[in-house]
Amino acid sequence: MCGATQGGLSVAGIDVTKEAVIQGRVLRSGQPAGSAYVRLLDATGEFTAEVPTSATGHFRFFAGDGEWTLRTLAPGASVDRVVKATRGSVTEIDIELEAAAKAV
Repeated sequence: MCGATQGGLSVAGIDVTKEAVIQGRVLRSGQPAGSAYVRLLDATGEFTAEVPTSATGHFRFFAGDGEWTLRTLAPGASVDRVVKATRGSVTEIDIELEAAAKAV
C-alpha cells in the first residue's frame, strides 16, 4: 500500500523510493479550497517552492528528507503546518483554513 488517502492524489507512476512526497488537501469548513496557495519552507524557514491548489483543494511537493513547513495562503486565511518527510514514503495532510490574525 502506498499510504495515499483514499480519494486523494494517486502516486501511480511515481518512484517514491527516490524522494519524499508531501501531498494533501486544503479545506475550508470541510470543503475543498481551490483558491489557495501552499508554500514549502525548509527547516530554517526559507522559501523552497509554491503551488496553487487544484479545484479539489489538492497539492503535491517532492522534497528531501527532513522537517518542512507548509504555509497555506488563501483569501482571509493563513495557516502553517509542520510535516516530516522521509524518502520512500508519502506524507499526507489535510489543512483546514483558519481566519488570518487581524493586525492591531
